[in-house]
Amino acid sequence: MAPTDKNLSVVTTGKDDLLLEDREVPQPGPNEVQVAMQRVGICGSDVHFKKHGGIGEYMVKKPMILGHESSGTVSAVGPGVQNLKVGDRVAIEPGVPCRKCKFCKNGRYNLCPDCFFLSCPPYDGSLRRYHCHAADFCYKLPDHVSLDEGALMEPLSVAIHACRRAELTLGDKVLVLGAGPIGLVTLLTAKAMGASEVAITDIQQERLDVAKKLGASSCFKIDPSLNPEEMAEKMHAILGWRSDITIECSGAESSFQTGIYATEPGGVFQMIGHGNPIKSFPQFVANTREIDIRGTQRYANTYPTALSMIANKLVDVVPLITHRYPLEKSVEAFNTAETFADNAIKVMIHCDDSLTA
Repeated sequence: MAPTDKNLSVVTTGKDDLLLEDREVPQPGPNEVQVAMQRVGICGSDVHFKKHGGIGEYMVKKPMILGHESSGTVSAVGPGVQNLKVGDRVAIEPGVPCRKCKFCKNGRYNLCPDCFFLSCPPYDGSLRRYHCHAADFCYKLPDHVSLDEGALMEPLSVAIHACRRAELTLGDKVLVLGAGPIGLVTLLTAKAMGASEVAITDIQQERLDVAKKLGASSCFKIDPSLNPEEMAEKMHAILGWRSDITIECSGAESSFQTGIYATEPGGVFQMIGHGNPIKSFPQFVANTREIDIRGTQRYANTYPTALSMIANKLVDVVPLITHRYPLEKSVEAFNTAETFADNAIKVMIHCDDSLTA
């Protein structure tokens, strides 16, 4: 991409709008690098911020640049940077914590109350030509790892963190609820971490077909005529087992309920999906089965693992990309991601000129 004084950026006000604006090109401060952005995947949170103006307590109150699943090439380095140089291709971990609080000091920096996280209000994201980021949260990509894979290290990190939180280990039987991008990378991660069986559910058969190709041992299309307990019993009758670990990736209340019913006594119900902030669930079943219900807040210390998994071909995330758009067509890209047009799974935006050259 040729140098420019323009920084085309994709902006939302949270009122179901999307604007393309020229912003100033940022310059790196101490211990920062400027990155010429090349790949940014559209996340479900980006769509929520654009369409609904927020997720839970995170509300868009001023125009905000979207995007946090990202990779690019270092185009300038600030004072003090020693780990990277101009020309290095990098994956960007979007959350930069304070490094000083008790959560940072005990390694759970994803819980830092002062964490800067790309495209999470009030902070701008990376869906633009140039972005400056803390150098120690940029990871140099080996030559054989693509920029697409670098961007997809972000959703892969969500799955790695969730599987670690659930204490997934060799031989576990796992149920993944929801076969969207996060559900599919969770399927890949669970298999790579040693799960003996990974079943997956969704309301769309097309996504289950993708899950089967990615290695799901069983796929279940949710039957709307069944209540959550009946759906869980149907799966139990077919599989012959309840899950040691259930990972909920859709955020739907009915899926949350099905997951509790489907979990083995003494098992783990791991949450990833959000959806409505307050849900009803079968508390008696969860309590009497001693099911551990655990939360997931992004991730911490996962990017090196994600890079290693991709570099050593333990997972292949590229098949998740179904659509590609240049930065200039970001409005169209978001419409595709929002409506799941043409069976869209992961929509990737090229912030360089690789689609127009």
